Amino acid sequence: MAVWIQAQQLQGDALHQMQSLYGHHFPIEVRHYLSQWIEGQLWDTVDLENPQEEFKAKRLLDSLIQELQKKAEHQMGEDGFLLKIKLGHYASQLKSTYDRCPLELVRCIKHILYTEQRLVKEASNSCSPLGGMVDSMSQKYQQINQAFEELRILTQDTENDLRKLQHSQEYFIIQYQEKSLRIQAQLTSLSTLPPADRQLREPSLLSKRATVEAWLTREANTLQKYRLGLAEKHQKTLALLRKQQTVILDDELIQWKRRQQLAGNGGPPEGGLDILQSWCEKLAETIWQNRQQIRRAEHLRQQLPIPGAIEELLNDLNSTITDIISALVTSTFIIEKQPPQVLKTQTKFAATVRLLVGGKLNVHMNPPQVKATITSEQQAKALLKNENTRNDSSGEILNNNCVMEYHQTTGTLSAHFRNMSLKRIKRSDRRGAESVTEEKFTILFESQFSVGGNELVFQVKTLSLPVVVIVHGSQDNNATATVLWDNAFAEPGRVPFVVPDKVLWPQLCEALNMKYKAEVQSNRGLSEENLVFLAQKAFSSSSNSPEEFHSMTMTWSQFNRESLPGRNFTFWQWFDGVMELTKKHLKPHWNDGAILGFVNKQQAQDMLMSKPNGTFLLRFSDSEIGGITIAWVAENPNKAGERMVWNLMPYTTKDFSIRSLADRISDLNHLLFLYPDRPKDEVFSKYYTPPLSKAVDGYVKPQIKQVVPESDSMLDADGDFDLDDTMDVARHVEELLRRPMENQWSGQQS
Repeated sequence: MAVWIQAQQLQGDALHQMQSLYGHHFPIEVRHYLSQWIEGQLWDTVDLENPQEEFKAKRLLDSLIQELQKKAEHQMGEDGFLLKIKLGHYASQLKSTYDRCPLELVRCIKHILYTEQRLVKEASNSCSPLGGMVDSMSQKYQQINQAFEELRILTQDTENDLRKLQHSQEYFIIQYQEKSLRIQAQLTSLSTLPPADRQLREPSLLSKRATVEAWLTREANTLQKYRLGLAEKHQKTLALLRKQQTVILDDELIQWKRRQQLAGNGGPPEGGLDILQSWCEKLAETIWQNRQQIRRAEHLRQQLPIPGAIEELLNDLNSTITDIISALVTSTFIIEKQPPQVLKTQTKFAATVRLLVGGKLNVHMNPPQVKATITSEQQAKALLKNENTRNDSSGEILNNNCVMEYHQTTGTLSAHFRNMSLKRIKRSDRRGAESVTEEKFTILFESQFSVGGNELVFQVKTLSLPVVVIVHGSQDNNATATVLWDNAFAEPGRVPFVVPDKVLWPQLCEALNMKYKAEVQSNRGLSEENLVFLAQKAFSSSSNSPEEFHSMTMTWSQFNRESLPGRNFTFWQWFDGVMELTKKHLKPHWNDGAILGFVNKQQAQDMLMSKPNGTFLLRFSDSEIGGITIAWVAENPNKAGERMVWNLMPYTTKDFSIRSLADRISDLNHLLFLYPDRPKDEVFSKYYTPPLSKAVDGYVKPQIKQVVPESDSMLDADGDFDLDDTMDVARHVEELLRRPMENQWSGQQS
């Protein structure tokens, strides 16, 4: 039987566990309507630890989206219309979430299927047809769920013991009142009797009192043993609680935060918080149950004090459980959506904070308010040391207060800051060569929560990822470099916001590749040859061996303080210029593999000289930020029979705003083959601007076309064409075309 059919029969906690698997990251409706297809795919053949398997994952993602769209198209009738819209929305949502990280989709579905299989097996005690679905992530999840099951059993056990203790103590008190106090009253009443009667009755009463006192002593010792046994069980439960909380908060939540930080550099999305929240809620529920048990045990002790070590034990337990719940509440106050890390003054920005245990602890019954302030690196250090910062801030944020809202359908408690704006910034004294775009700030979010009807009150604070404040768009480039370096190389648990001054070249390559793919929005990243080119540029080296650069380190100064040799820009500024140009104007050509890009002039010459005349390639300019040039091989007009490589002066964004790269290549008839041997029309024709329509009402619309001057006077010493003159003409025509018609053609008949 299909697992999904069986999963729908689950009840109680098992059903809740199954439901918690789904959310924005993977809607339960998708699981329901595509259940047969999902269970029929070979998810376990994808190796999640092997990046080379990404193409398999992408194929599965594309198939999933196609199946959803197909299912949506087949919906008919009034109810079908709404479902059609919903399924179409889910298709777009999944594509948006996983298109750049399809392996995460596979990881998600494998975990869902594995957990459903386990829950069904536990409920029915029978084997499921899905086997071999256990990967490392699922094993980790299984261990966490097993620990929760152990905690549930321990908590139920101590609850049963506490009830037995309460019943025994109540029986003890009744016996004490009925027997011991009655005998004592009888002994007291003997004083009113004549001596003879007193002597007759007293021995018997004294014997009874001794028997009762011996029984009470034994029972009191038994009660004390029960109390000690219960306290020892609570110690065991709290030790396991601490261990489980460490796994969830110090491992899983920290890993989520690290993924969130890398997402700022263009890494895969950090993923949803639904599973983490379900774990944190289970922790909160279990901690609160044990806290209530410990308080009831303390109440029983106060009701019937028996000398011994139990008082100190209960105090320790109460202190420990309070520490545990305090750590849970303060650690699960997190920033779900980070503010922009390059923050421009006087510009609107947003952020979202969330309390993962808000629903379970009923914090939403008295909705707390969250305040946001901007603080400096030094103030952040003082905050983490619990030093008094006298509520100092480093600037003024408008609309910086927000009440947390509880969303019943999702069970989330969060505050959405939608319209914050940094009105002003107060900078610190800079150190050495540090520029304003290297100064880091952070947004501090703070609030106060009460738990258990004001029984416990928590002051909570959380810091955003480092923020670089700019006042002008021209600072964005250098500010992004600071953020990239910090996000890539920050160590967990660091002092704010310390990062290494130098890193290994392969580490930097990973960060650059991640950023490049994200900015260009392409699955085609930087190849090993591209990275060798970048290493040559960064280290002024001529080596072509990747291994030679593996042990080399690059300092922050080399990255974005010191200019490249013979240039007036840094390595990062050059690289960022390439990304910007590609993102705005060259993305389809990069994705098609039409742009080699990372090739220097000498390499281009060596590559082209072995090819037929008219062969050309596209490479990024070495001398200009955000420039790309065309190099091609042709005859040397000054020497018969000799060939040479020609280079056009680099194109920039300004040039492509007038005429696209594809149209420019189409204009140049001497460009025949894209390196190595692809006819240019085969590669670029789909991007050509369609031919202009015929004249209308006697008017012919002019067009701009690029030409290369035939005169060798336009060549520089290296055989480069300086097209400044021709581009000036093009820009002049462009401006002319924008003028009102009566001004342009005032002398013509209309």
